[in-house]
Parts: sequence; structure tokens; C-alpha cells
Amino acid sequence: MAENEFILLLEDGPERRPSTVSPRWKVAVIDDDPSVHSGTRFALQNYELYGRSLELLFASSAAEGRALLKANPDIAVILLDVVMETDSAGLDLVGFIRESLKNELTRIILRTGQPGQAPERRIIVDYDINDYKAKTELTADKLFTSITAALRSYEQLKRLIETRRGLEIIIEAASTMFDFGSMQRLAEGVLTQLASLLDAECAGILVLREGHEDEDFLVLAGSGCYRDFTAAERKAQIDAELRSLIDQAFVETRHQFLDGRTVLYLRTASGREIVVLLESAKSLSDTDRSLVEVFCSRLSIAFDNVMLYDKLQEANARLEQRVADRTRELSAANERLQGQWARLRSSDAFKSEVLGTVAHDLKNPLSVVLGRAEMLTEFISMEPVAVEGAQTQIDHIRGAVNGLIEMVDSLIRDAMADADDISVRVSNFDLAELVTEVVEANRTLADRKEQVIALDVKLGLIGWGDPDRLREAIDNLISNAVKYTPRGGSIQVQAVRDGLGSLVHVTDSGPGFSPEDEARLFGRFQRLSAKPTGGETSTGLGLSIVKRIVELHQGGVSVVNLDEGGSRFTIALPGPPVR
Repeated sequence: MAENEFILLLEDGPERRPSTVSPRWKVAVIDDDPSVHSGTRFALQNYELYGRSLELLFASSAAEGRALLKANPDIAVILLDVVMETDSAGLDLVGFIRESLKNELTRIILRTGQPGQAPERRIIVDYDINDYKAKTELTADKLFTSITAALRSYEQLKRLIETRRGLEIIIEAASTMFDFGSMQRLAEGVLTQLASLLDAECAGILVLREGHEDEDFLVLAGSGCYRDFTAAERKAQIDAELRSLIDQAFVETRHQFLDGRTVLYLRTASGREIVVLLESAKSLSDTDRSLVEVFCSRLSIAFDNVMLYDKLQEANARLEQRVADRTRELSAANERLQGQWARLRSSDAFKSEVLGTVAHDLKNPLSVVLGRAEMLTEFISMEPVAVEGAQTQIDHIRGAVNGLIEMVDSLIRDAMADADDISVRVSNFDLAELVTEVVEANRTLADRKEQVIALDVKLGLIGWGDPDRLREAIDNLISNAVKYTPRGGSIQVQAVRDGLGSLVHVTDSGPGFSPEDEARLFGRFQRLSAKPTGGETSTGLGLSIVKRIVELHQGGVSVVNLDEGGSRFTIALPGPPVR
């Protein structure tokens, strides 16, 4: 290279200190002419772009250039001479950069002092050259322009590559994060993906707040120096400064990019708030920040997805438990039905046998009654009447009838012993009218014993229940009162309102009940110490039927002995359910 050609690269100017802004742009000068090195250094000594100065690296041959490029893969621009140790040394180095090193980012400005040997178009197309200049063209101004254009192109391409890499990571991370089934695993995945996205070693904390300002946050995951702590320990390790940054993020609800620290805030659609705090020595570029914001914009969906997944799992577990419980209930019900079916078949067979026996056994006493009645007719028709013979026949007839009564009572006891499936059909009904009807139906029996039944009911008193069943229960109490009250005694029947429900009192003037009767008063087939006062019979089932019917109405029945003699039975019935 001639001396006058090199002088064209220089411009006089005041000497300045190189810029101290870091990091600096790396520019490689690969040329076998030492004067080109010194001239380039002088011409670019005050160069600065975007607040960053140049770091010039020099090589005097293609071989040195290979070593330089291997050691510095982040070189932004190469000023490359075509003819060095060979006529094609520069072009061979371009092939090494693009093909062997796979470096498509570094901008290459080809410089030659013999432009006729290297046609510009072929070189640009075949060798991926970004600019081609003859050394005679590169004055200081043109060198400044070429370097600036190359650096801008390098920075834009670098950002494009970083953005593409970041978007690929985000797309891959999105599909991965939506597969996480727990909040903790998702949180750990977020910290890992952010470190990968920023291509930096990061220590991070991810915290969650349920959306209530008065609640403290929960640390879900940590990385770096926070990785090995438990949830409680991680929270304890957060110093006052970091906690202040997290609290401030909850207040300001925005991202903060600070020196050495990045604080990210996001809010899910379900109202939960998440803060990610990252500590890294890397200074985030505009591209890094944009990628982080894009990444965070998708995180809220991922967190809500995991929360919904958790709820779905809980609902599924509850549903499975309910299905298991229901299956057990159905199995138990099926066993009960099978048992009932077996009992029904046995009962049906037994009843058929009983009916056959009853049909046979009833014939005997009925035949006695019929025969004795015929004989009684004969004795009555005699003159004079054979009183003694007639009385004997009457005694035989009475005995046969009593046997029939005992047989009927036995059948009633057997039937009621199996009557556990009594059902009720509840509705509103006129309780006062029902009680009045039952009292009037029992007055004939009371009149025969010269008893007085006093009725005290409020007209229009409405009850809630099955009127047919309650009629049976009240009738049992009143008929019992008539049965056990002495001749000429009194009975009082009352029906009154009791809150939302009602009370029915039946008071008699009979003998009451003894302490021994109290424990078995409402039991089945219980014969009490008191005896009917008119020779009536008792099956011992009346009071147990009353208790059963009242309990089916969610009510209660009670009895007390009165100081003045007699007893009072009370049926307590609830009102209709409140809706």
C-alpha cells in the first residue's frame, strides 16, 4: 500500500481520550500493513455511538485473524484487507467466518488497494460481504459513515436474533408451563425460563398474594441463593430492602427495571397478584425488557390455569369420594332390600300358614257357639224354661267368644309387630275439627260408663301433618282415657297453639300409672298395672302406635301423673318447615 493512499484515511483534529462507556464496540482491523493499523486507530480514536466507544483489535494476517475471531466471537465489525499473505487470503477468511464459525452476525467491510482484482458485485453476493470499499475511498468521514452503518446494522441484527431466540423460548415455555399441575412447579419453571430468556445467571424469588391488601404474600419458589431454602426459610431470608421492593411492586402494580435488580408485577384474571424479583449482574437491554414483558403477559393465564386445575382436582376428589360414599350406601341399601325381600318371602309363607291355621281354628269355637245357641233355643222354648241349662249354654258361648277374642288379639299383635314401614303424607289441616270429630266418636262409649268428656279447642286451629294418622293417635289416647277412667269419671280434651306448632292434651281421672309402668309405658305389648274399668280388653299396642305416629311427624308424646289424681297425655306437633 502506497504512503499517499494511507494519508487519505487521516484527518487532523484535537487529541481526545477514548470514551470510558462500557461495554465498547469491538472492531477488528485485519490488514498486513502496519500503517493501516495506526491510521485506523488514529481516525477512530474519538468515535462513539449510542454512548459506547470502540475497542479496536488488530491482526496482520488471515491466520492471526482466525485466532482473533475465535477468541472474540462478539466482534461487531471487521475491516478486512483482501490481499495479505495470498491474493485471496481475505476472501478465504470470509468463508471461514461464515461457514466454519457459523457467524452471520458480524459485519464485514472489505477493503482493497487493488479493486480490479476483486469485482465488487461477485464478492458481495458470493461471500456475504456487508460493504466493499477501495482504500482510496476511505477518508476519515467515509470510514466514520461505514463504521456507523455497520454498527447499526450489527445492533439491529443482534436485537433481531435475540428477539427471535427470546420468542422461541417464550413459545416453548408457554407449552411447558401450561403442563404444570401445581403452583410451586409453575413458579419454579417461571424463574428457570426467565433466566434462560435473559441468558444470564439470576437469583430470583416468586411471591403470590391472594389479592387482599391486608394479607401477606406467600413465597412460592426461589432460585440461585434462594433455591435450597424451605418456604418459611425463604421468606425469613428476605431482607428489609427486598421486602420493600416487593411491597412497592404490590402498591405500584408495574414492572421496575433497576440496577442489578428486576421487579416484575402481574395480576391474574382471578384477582391474585404475583411479583417476581430477579437479581443479575447483567444490564437488561431494551430487547430484554420487551421480551420479559411479552413473557409476563402470558403468565397470568398460566397461573389461573394451574389454579383452575387445582380446583378441578379438588372437585374431582370430592366427586370420587361422593361416588364412593354413594356406592357404599347403595350397596348397603341393596343388602337391606335383599334382607327385606327374604323376610317378605318368609313372612308371606308364614302368613299363608297362619291363615290356614286360623281358618281351621276359627271353625271350632264358631261350631261351639252355633251348637250351644241351638241348645239354648231349646231350653228357652221349654215350659217352664230350663234356666240352669240355658245358663250353662250361655257360659259355653261366652267362653267360645272369649277364645275368639284372644285369637284375634294374637293376630293383631303379630301384624303390628311387623308394621315398621308406616308412612305419613303431610299437609295443612283443621286440627280443631279433627279433635272434635274424634271426641264425638268416643262419646257413646263414655256415655255407657256415665263419663263426661269436656272439649276445649280453638276454632280454626291449623295443624301440619297426616290427618289420618294423627286421628288414629288421638283416638287411641281418648279411647284409653275412657277405658281406664272409672264409671262416672271425667275426661278433658284440649287443643292449643304452641309457637309454630300445636299441643293436644288428653286428661283423665283414672288411677294414673305406677313408677314401674313409666319405663315401659310406650313399649309394644306392655300390660300395665292399671286395668280397664268396664271389663274391656287391651292388646298393649295403643300407646306404642301413638308414639310411632307422633315421631314420624317429628313430634313427641309425654305423660304426667296429676296431683289430684289421674294422668295427662300430651302430643306435641311441630309446625310446617320454614322456607
